[in-house]
Amino acid sequence: MSAATAEGHVCAHVDALPPPWQAMPPDELHAALMATGVVADDASAEPAPLFADGSGRLYLWRYHDYERRLASALHALAQPFALADADIARLRAQLDQLFPADAPRSEPDRQKLAAALALQGGLTVISGGPGTGKTHTVVGLLAALLTLQPDTRVALAAPTGKAAARMMDTLRRRTADLPSAIRERLPTEAWTIHRLLGVTSEAGRFRHHRDNPLPIDALVVDEASMLDLALATQLVEAMPTGARLILLGDKDQLAAVEAGAVFAELSAGQRFSDRCAAELATLVGGEPDALRDIASGVAPLPDSVVWLTESRRFRADSGIGRLASDINAGRGVEALDWMQAGTDESVRWIDDAGEAPSAASLAAVLAGYAPYFEALLDEAAGHDPAALMRALDRFRVLCAVQAGPRGVMAINDFVAQRVRRLTTPASSSPWYRGRALMILRNDYALRVFNGDIGLCVPGPGGELAVAFPDSDGTWRRLTPSRLPEHTDAFAMTVHKSQGSEFERVHLLLPASAAAVMTRELAYTAVTRAASAVEISGNGEVFVAACAQPTRRRSGLGRQLMQGSH
Repeated sequence: MSAATAEGHVCAHVDALPPPWQAMPPDELHAALMATGVVADDASAEPAPLFADGSGRLYLWRYHDYERRLASALHALAQPFALADADIARLRAQLDQLFPADAPRSEPDRQKLAAALALQGGLTVISGGPGTGKTHTVVGLLAALLTLQPDTRVALAAPTGKAAARMMDTLRRRTADLPSAIRERLPTEAWTIHRLLGVTSEAGRFRHHRDNPLPIDALVVDEASMLDLALATQLVEAMPTGARLILLGDKDQLAAVEAGAVFAELSAGQRFSDRCAAELATLVGGEPDALRDIASGVAPLPDSVVWLTESRRFRADSGIGRLASDINAGRGVEALDWMQAGTDESVRWIDDAGEAPSAASLAAVLAGYAPYFEALLDEAAGHDPAALMRALDRFRVLCAVQAGPRGVMAINDFVAQRVRRLTTPASSSPWYRGRALMILRNDYALRVFNGDIGLCVPGPGGELAVAFPDSDGTWRRLTPSRLPEHTDAFAMTVHKSQGSEFERVHLLLPASAAAVMTRELAYTAVTRAASAVEISGNGEVFVAACAQPTRRRSGLGRQLMQGSH
């Protein structure tokens, strides 16, 4: 069971037990487990180190307790709010204004539907791929909520500092057209979840919890697919009674690094009860039957989930849209054949089956960073962190693995050598103009967080400092010696790229079909690109990844379904 949680599973299964346990009939096996004295079940009076749920799942007690508590807290949150008739009329008019119909639609506007769902209930889970309008939806629902209840205390949060900063930056751009009275009530800062809950000196303990809830009325969490089971439990339990929780994410993206795939399980299906469909229809217009017709999958949280399916970043028939769709559907062979045919210039395949990247792959990496190299050589841009960051973010290399010739460390070394030759060829110092680095450990005193990207640039006196963007558009410069643990950032793992968007992406596949190379990893990498993506690797590795969806063992869906009856 410890090995299972280390691999991201919440529990193990009895099928993984060695003989003679594995060969026992289920009832006999359960009795034998209970007889050990270290296993508890639902009928046990006292907890034990391990837990058997009677359906073949085996847990470390702590993870079963998290799962049970999270299901209970979610059900407590997912309660409908009674809206007065006058409020419904006012909200419907405002939703019509915030989400205008630009053309006749064959089905309800799902952005408008998601906003309405958050107005009439305490828990809303909004899942959508890149460009499907999650941020636009949140802006609309917050505007409507603050009009309805002007004193609402709203908080914004994300699992990482980088995701929180990007969330705040995106919201700031999207709220410029709102009335000033609403803009002034919106949050001016997005928090990491750890900061929001209040980090204490005791590992895993926070200031805010079930008995000391957060002093807020509504919380919006972006990149919720990165939430692991433990953190999700602590966050949901810290929500005060009567508050609203809105979770945003992409159910098809990579799950959390730690145990659990909470967001994917919560958003596994969407379904509206007759009551909810009728109430939503009064807010968004149309017939309740049309809302019930969009039901999909098995919904462990009915009346709480909306899938956004229409991408504004790229159409489904665009190169990236088609590739992402093929990966998600497991159509690896078809996707590979299409890429190899080279019929769409926004998607490029480089056949490269070697242990180390081929000359063509390395040439593509250098070509991708050409705008950054040019900016470094420009007399003005080369010392301006904002100009350099814009050039850097036009392209990024994403890898599936850290080590080896096709991993992050090797590609970072390769690109760093080229940057050093351009800017400081005579220096042997690890610090040189143009070095891009990523923070790996939070430092609350310095206000730099895991995932933050900084650039090494000269200060006014010529001394090198690492510049980080601030939420207000300015740049903070830190002495290199003060920085917490960090690494180069010319290449990054796909996991670290979550929450980011680049103009172009180069995905470097590993030499063999490693366990980490899954459908979700390929999809996440491809959808980091806004306009073009290139993939270099062995075609068999790509096809195998598309055929390998991540399956994390868990009983959360079962707990939620049981609690809903």
